[in-house]
Amino acid sequence: MSRNSFGDIRVFVEVARRGGFRAAAEHLQQAPASVSEAIQRFEDRLGTRLFERSTRSVALTPIGEQFYAKCLPAILELDTALNELDDQKDDIAGTLRLTAPYSAGPFFLDDLVARFAVEYPAVGVELIYDDRKVDLLTSGVDAAIRSNTLLGPDTHAVAIGPALAMTVVASPAYLERRGTPTHPRDILDHDAICYAFGMGGHYAPWEFRGPDGVFTMRPKPRMVANDMRALLHYAKRNLGLAYVYRDIAAPDIAAGHVVDVLGHHLAELPRYSVNYRSKRNMSRRLRAFVDLAKTV
Repeated sequence: MSRNSFGDIRVFVEVARRGGFRAAAEHLQQAPASVSEAIQRFEDRLGTRLFERSTRSVALTPIGEQFYAKCLPAILELDTALNELDDQKDDIAGTLRLTAPYSAGPFFLDDLVARFAVEYPAVGVELIYDDRKVDLLTSGVDAAIRSNTLLGPDTHAVAIGPALAMTVVASPAYLERRGTPTHPRDILDHDAICYAFGMGGHYAPWEFRGPDGVFTMRPKPRMVANDMRALLHYAKRNLGLAYVYRDIAAPDIAAGHVVDVLGHHLAELPRYSVNYRSKRNMSRRLRAFVDLAKTV
């Protein structure tokens, strides 16, 4: 196989990883037409179809799936070798690719990433807020910040960010109209404003402390959003009880816009974690980010 084929293999792997020509083109910083032409050229050279194409989707053929399974480890090893070259340079540079849930941004992550960018001006940062589960092996990101640790083979996780103190809040007008809950079970009789993990009806449970330890409640939601600032806004508009980070709600509690209820019943959630592939594959820029995140 010619040396040019290695470039085509790289394109093939990115199209397969990202599920389409346009997404792969954006990652490779190429025109979508160039990526499509590279795949067509590669298929012609191999004499077989690697992808099934339609106007709406691109999917691997059975042969393509087998080829991808063999190519991906080799490409990842090549990326590791390139990262090791980066480690030999004096400057920490390149692009750091991160993914995180929307809730982490206003809580602590926006400030952390801004601080990192200031301290390491030669590093570009791509931060994509997305609540969906991510595969660290195939997603193309350097690390995923999540509220639940992403356990997997050959992966590491480090706790970062402040403790997650929670609060249940509602507007004075709502509480006057519907009454103030005094026990966690009372929330089942109220309108709930719930945090959603993306699409599909997966809502964050509300966690409380009881005589037997931590327990969860899942009130029926009236309002749903995947941004805690939106949940707080809905609570201020008299739409129900919202379960949000205490730090986000603190200014509105102090101003009297919302009232903190059930405070002594609430459990503290675990800290966020930064999840990444094994230290053997860490670039210097990722190591610098993890070291900085530990101090927050």
